[in-house]
Amino acid sequence: MLRALVFDFDGLVLDTETPLIDAYGDVYAEHGVAFDRAEFERQIGHADFSFDPWRAFGPGADREALEHRRRVLNRARVDRQPVLPGIRELITEAAAAGFLLGVASNSSHGWVEGNLRRLDLHRHFSFFGCKGDTPAPKPEPDVYRLVVNALGCRSVEAVALEDSSAGVKAARRAGLWVVAIPNLSTAGHDLDGAHWRVKSAEALSAVALLERFRTPADEGRPV
Repeated sequence: MLRALVFDFDGLVLDTETPLIDAYGDVYAEHGVAFDRAEFERQIGHADFSFDPWRAFGPGADREALEHRRRVLNRARVDRQPVLPGIRELITEAAAAGFLLGVASNSSHGWVEGNLRRLDLHRHFSFFGCKGDTPAPKPEPDVYRLVVNALGCRSVEAVALEDSSAGVKAARRAGLWVVAIPNLSTAGHDLDGAHWRVKSAEALSAVALLERFRTPADEGRPV
């Protein structure tokens, strides 16, 4: 029986990913440097970029100043972001229905928990698995295994809500059911590994999730 929901944070609860890419784009534009948005979008869901985001500025660039400017622009954009559609309602409804709620993120505790407190959602969650809590970040399954164990349930009794290919892979590898909810920046990701893909969390409810994932726990892991 389904007992727990495990939420990604960036791009799932709050679209922090589009502001992040937009902030890089703003800095590039301020310096007249061509910006390859698709290259940045492919990195979403991973803990770190697989490339140097400031390489196009040349070896003499003041990287510290560029990064400071990016952070200022990014913070201003994130602070204006609303909770993504249906997420607040799903969290409060699931908590009221007795679901165990956790977060599995590649971001830091300060970032995840700080934003959730600001949004008045932190109180609904029992455990936060974040950057540095496990040896390897998503797409490895470590953080999901950590969260499920901390919640006291089995993987087959939990649904992961994810927006990126790396997140979907991590949750599947950990044996959870997976619902994919892409945002503007992850719409092009390969999310075929998810068991269910919806346009927004407005399509979800505690009842709908229980109905969709009602396989008894003793029948085995999601396939």
